[in-house]
Amino acid sequence: MPLVGGGWRANCRLLVMSSSATIFLLANLALAFYNTGTIWAMEVDIFRSWRLLDKTAFTAVRAAHWKKLPYWVFIPVGMAFAGAVILIWYHPAGSPSWAIWVNVCSQLCSHLLTAIFWGPWQARLAHDPLAAESPLLQKILRTHWVRTLLINIYAVNLLIWTVIVIRA
Repeated sequence: MPLVGGGWRANCRLLVMSSSATIFLLANLALAFYNTGTIWAMEVDIFRSWRLLDKTAFTAVRAAHWKKLPYWVFIPVGMAFAGAVILIWYHPAGSPSWAIWVNVCSQLCSHLLTAIFWGPWQARLAHDPLAAESPLLQKILRTHWVRTLLINIYAVNLLIWTVIVIRA
């Protein structure tokens, strides 16, 4: 890192800020890959397994699933969104602007589409007497790959961004 004017104290402050911003970027990267694992579990196992359940088991499994979501999905996803927003202003020196905006846009798209489509479908599915035979579950299975793609874009973007910053 090049030295800036202002003496050694200013340089130390810049180095500490840059180091803490890099650590913050790395923390966001780790969280992104946690969320990537979670979304793939939903994509390839959880939602597809629901199709195999009878109505009674479907209701019980879906209810148990919803009780766990705040801890292993909602909190990490909320933290990732907050991290994406914070990284707009608090990021390591040398961060490419395109990476900052891909980060935010992939998060926003995922959240907006979830609020418009997947969230309401899952809420209605909870009360659908057709259970595993519901067209709502079929809609989720046909379209959820879009959310999976957005979360993967987010994680890969953070990985590329981190490599660029660390190499600089």
